[in-house]
Amino acid sequence: MTKVLMKGNEALGEAAVRAGCVHFFGYPITPQTEVPEYLVKRLPEVGGVFLQAESEVASINMIYGAAGVGVKCLTSSSSPGISLMAEGMSYIAACELPCVIINIMRAGPGLGGILPAQSDYFQATRGHGHGDYQVIVLAPSSVQEAVDLMTLAFELSETYRNPVMVCADGMIGQMMEPVEFDREGRGPPLADNDWALGGADGRERRIVNSLYLTPEDLDAHNRKLKAKYDLIAERERRCDLDAGDEPADLLVVAFGTMARICKSAIDLVRDEGLKVALFRPITLNPFPFSELRAAMDALSERGSVLDVEMSMGQMLYDVRLAAEGSRAIAFYGRAGGVVPSPDDVATQIREALST
Repeated sequence: MTKVLMKGNEALGEAAVRAGCVHFFGYPITPQTEVPEYLVKRLPEVGGVFLQAESEVASINMIYGAAGVGVKCLTSSSSPGISLMAEGMSYIAACELPCVIINIMRAGPGLGGILPAQSDYFQATRGHGHGDYQVIVLAPSSVQEAVDLMTLAFELSETYRNPVMVCADGMIGQMMEPVEFDREGRGPPLADNDWALGGADGRERRIVNSLYLTPEDLDAHNRKLKAKYDLIAERERRCDLDAGDEPADLLVVAFGTMARICKSAIDLVRDEGLKVALFRPITLNPFPFSELRAAMDALSERGSVLDVEMSMGQMLYDVRLAAEGSRAIAFYGRAGGVVPSPDDVATQIREALST
């Protein structure tokens, strides 16, 4: 396979095409606008459809319709736009329809700014619409991993008939890196199924619906969804651990591009003789609780944890849940589009180890 130098947003668009995506509905917002800009040219080349909707609310409801008739579909946006999609995402999850959403995170809250941040963690992992639903959330740390996770996103959405979000940030969206793709041309269509709409052709009547008028029926549906989410949590946890050569005195936890920065910082302090490990969740939901707890258990007797984020500590809640009070946990975060440097993180590591 030949590597191609691509901007992150454009690579995400190409990866979606090669995963079999044929319909895109979206609306421009910085820093993700290059995704639709790329797909407006690319999708017609493979017989696909691009439509710029009038808003993010319209976009997610068009995805709702496209997924309901059994086609691979995609939308992309950035933080405020994802907020507007909350109701539609709840409907899609309730109807058990497969689709993929790209969120290239920017700084908030409110209109905020266009620089990268990780402050959509709660929004993504806590099911930011109404009701007991969940979205599978994948967090790449490089453009190549973003490409690979786009393929996985479509596979997971189809396997579990559930929305999947690829949650990156403005750095991944805007940076250029060499990438390679594992297939040529447009990927396979959505497999034949017995749930999608598509015309009354003599088959049994099909209904895509999220309305249950009796509490017993709605309770049963919620229990069915919960069983699916439990199965996803059992099967689909993904993470990466750089444990070093011997038990570490500090475990740094970070995701996405912040984990790349932390890796550079850890390389710096390891040269000073400090024993530091790095744990990176790849699935933010399901969160790899058991794997993180095992990494904590492998620390030295006095070992502690440092959570590093481009937010005010949203993942910190899950890190604490994994620890269950077994380890001291420190936190370092910046917001508003401020990106900590490896030197900044190295300073925090030294301080954590000195206390």
